[in-house]
Amino acid sequence: MADAWDRLGAMTVDRNVLDRAVDELAPELEALARRIHAHPELAFEEHQASAWIAELLEQKGASVERPLGGLATAFRARIGARPAPTVAILAEYDALPEIGHACGHNLIAAGAVGAFLALSRVANELPGAVVLIGTPAEEGGGGKIRLLEAGVFEGVEAAMMYHPYDRDILAHPALANRRYAFTFHGVPSHAAMSPWEGRSALTACLETFRLIDAQRVSMRDGVRIHGIVTDGGQAVNIIPERAACQFSVRAPDDAELERVCAIVERCARGAALACGVELRMEIQVGYKSMRNNMTLARRFGAALEALGRKPRERDPSAGAGSTDMGDVSHAVPSIHPYLAICDQGTTICHEHAFAACARSERGIETMLVAAKAMARTAVDVLENPDLRVAMAREFRGAEERAGVP
Repeated sequence: MADAWDRLGAMTVDRNVLDRAVDELAPELEALARRIHAHPELAFEEHQASAWIAELLEQKGASVERPLGGLATAFRARIGARPAPTVAILAEYDALPEIGHACGHNLIAAGAVGAFLALSRVANELPGAVVLIGTPAEEGGGGKIRLLEAGVFEGVEAAMMYHPYDRDILAHPALANRRYAFTFHGVPSHAAMSPWEGRSALTACLETFRLIDAQRVSMRDGVRIHGIVTDGGQAVNIIPERAACQFSVRAPDDAELERVCAIVERCARGAALACGVELRMEIQVGYKSMRNNMTLARRFGAALEALGRKPRERDPSAGAGSTDMGDVSHAVPSIHPYLAICDQGTTICHEHAFAACARSERGIETMLVAAKAMARTAVDVLENPDLRVAMAREFRGAEERAGVP
């Protein structure tokens, strides 16, 4: 048996077979992407999207495990002639409030499915395994974090996905992120007859914004703090008894995030103290910064170039957001490349125009290229032990630099 496995491991999958498989699947992948786009579902509510993906996988002969990791809308499918090494391809499919798939997660899902189904055509030739993991709630819910905690990524040697954007970039930073919900409780009174009897929760809420703005002068480049008022009072003629706001705090790395979060918390406490109101602070799910594994990213870049794309390795001019793929990248060698679905500068994620691009012909074309590139890269990882060693060495080096024991 060992000799048989060794012979299998020495086999080489024809990359052109993978490309043709994606082309053959193109009508079904396009239909899936457009269907998910037309029916946007918010974090942890992606029941239709996850079901449609699972149904397509099962129609193609794949066995789908769902729910997964305690999440109703997460799933996993596996192929391969042997259990290890294992490469994970990740699918996202949640949408944003009001603006739907303005982050292009419908294309992320269809691209991941396309890569997996193309690889399933050569499953018996793969010297390892490929898993497709459906990861809900990237938009603020941290679905990948929950799957990490549930052990879903144990035994995975490489994880990959792609993200629609306005340009092709192999490796781009993602900011470490934490969210806060601040609720202020004051004392109500008649706003005209006896305002002096009240203590305004709204004043404390607004003062928190002003204090944070005043502290921006001491923040490093790359820090982002943005908030909204979610409760501004109960009636215009009442000194507000209750007010609330939410903030997202982002920083280039985890250490700076901790420093900035301490500032934000002090601002909220200071505003409450100055206004004589009570503060309830809720710290919500946050994401880690992205550790791009350049060894793996460059291999993905080679696949893109073979398919006619010319990606930049990095682009400092591009803005950065946050993603729970960052948390995965701290646990497993990972990549999160960006691929253009529109011309640079025309629109960007979380805009209505970008949602339109996510259902465009160019968006579909890019999704198919991504599927081919991910399939090619997965085979590269499985067939090349030297590549896996280099990926692991780079990953350990990043941990050592971060002080991980």
